[in-house]
Amino acid sequence: MLKYFPRLSVCCLLVLPWLLLAGCDDHRETDLTSSIRQAEAPPPVESPAPELLLSQRAFIEVSEKVTPTVVNIRAERVHKVERLSPLFEDFFGKLFRTPPAEQRERSLGSGFILSSDGYILTNDHVVSGAQQIKVSLTDQRIFPGKVVGVDPKTDIAVIKIDAEGSLPVAVLGDSDQLKVGQWALAIGNPFGLDSTLTVGVISATGRTDLGIEDYENFIQTDASINPGNSGGPLLNIYGEVVGVNTAIVASGQGIGFAIPINLARLIADQLISTGGVTRGWLGVSIQPLDAALAESFGLDRVTGALVTRVLPGTPAEKAGMQRGDVLLSFDGKPVRSVKELQLLVASAPLGKNIAVEVLREAKTLSLNVVLVARDEVTQPVIQPREEKSSLWLGMRFTETSAGVQIADLEPNSVAARAGVQAGDVVVAINHHPVETLADINQVRQQPGAKGGVLLLLQRGEASLYIALPLN
Repeated sequence: MLKYFPRLSVCCLLVLPWLLLAGCDDHRETDLTSSIRQAEAPPPVESPAPELLLSQRAFIEVSEKVTPTVVNIRAERVHKVERLSPLFEDFFGKLFRTPPAEQRERSLGSGFILSSDGYILTNDHVVSGAQQIKVSLTDQRIFPGKVVGVDPKTDIAVIKIDAEGSLPVAVLGDSDQLKVGQWALAIGNPFGLDSTLTVGVISATGRTDLGIEDYENFIQTDASINPGNSGGPLLNIYGEVVGVNTAIVASGQGIGFAIPINLARLIADQLISTGGVTRGWLGVSIQPLDAALAESFGLDRVTGALVTRVLPGTPAEKAGMQRGDVLLSFDGKPVRSVKELQLLVASAPLGKNIAVEVLREAKTLSLNVVLVARDEVTQPVIQPREEKSSLWLGMRFTETSAGVQIADLEPNSVAARAGVQAGDVVVAINHHPVETLADINQVRQQPGAKGGVLLLLQRGEASLYIALPLN
């Protein structure tokens, strides 16, 4: 694109060089000596606040004492990649067939030393599937790493290096004692930058339902965490490890998550001793509560976990647990959500009496349960029959080999808006068991629950309660 300049008069053209030359005579050198503090001169702030000096000293001390226990992990994975398209080979035959090429993928992560003989704690996603692992210490020594065990459900892994002499060991703290607002320090290797220290606070504890892992109880922090920090320690001001840095919110800043060290230590102990993880099993199906369900079960707040099914012969049945119970506490700890209960059960010891508090028919009961190792349960195959019922609250029912199934569902009906789906099997209505269409008709003639109808449904392998408003 052409640019046009304004016209200049002859007078202006004669004066312009003189102005330029005059400007050259007015040359000045920049003097920066005044911004350099002389040895005998005091700093601009002679006496910083004592609190700042103490905090600074604490950060320096934590870095100096803990950094030698933090390692840099480089994992290499090899993938086979086809050189040519399969269609090309199908057309030309074996003449042009070539062996797959190897594609190497390298990732960076962090870890910290658990024992003086070389056991290292890190994240599963840092080392899982790696054909080669290199571990770098702060003294510049590099060792091959061997995977001892991994647990994808919590994203914890333990690796081992063989080094001469005793290695510096990280000191583990108690993550159950963390308070929001406490100082939090992260040490790791973000983007391969060794021994990087970042500082923030504990932003929240007990974060669940993030969709990161199967078992979640994350510590949230605003101490800067970046790619390469994964597996590194989150520390308190005493230099104790309180968490394992694991994830960040990619779309935000200052939102990082760490696995509590109490959970990580429990998993690491099992991985070191057996190479795997055994979790406790209660033997119930559970679902979260919403405001409508909480009111239906007599709760004044949305808390706990609702039992939708008790499997026969399980620890829950032997303890006297029943369908419709709301689990309020487990082993002395409050149950605020389904995810929290799952983690409490999975982390509890096997073969020991554990106190459980449940709400049943507006009464609080205390039970004792003895957990066993987790097992898998299969579900029966449902075969539908032909007989169907009339429409009720947008639902039409039919009898099946497993009970009464919802055959049809009117769009935008009360049941559809509440989350009922065609194919759900009705187990109970208003706590009355349902096995035939006659049971449905009998329940319909009775007064409903206060304010609505409470359905207990079986959906695939899951059982769930749904509250339907009568209006």
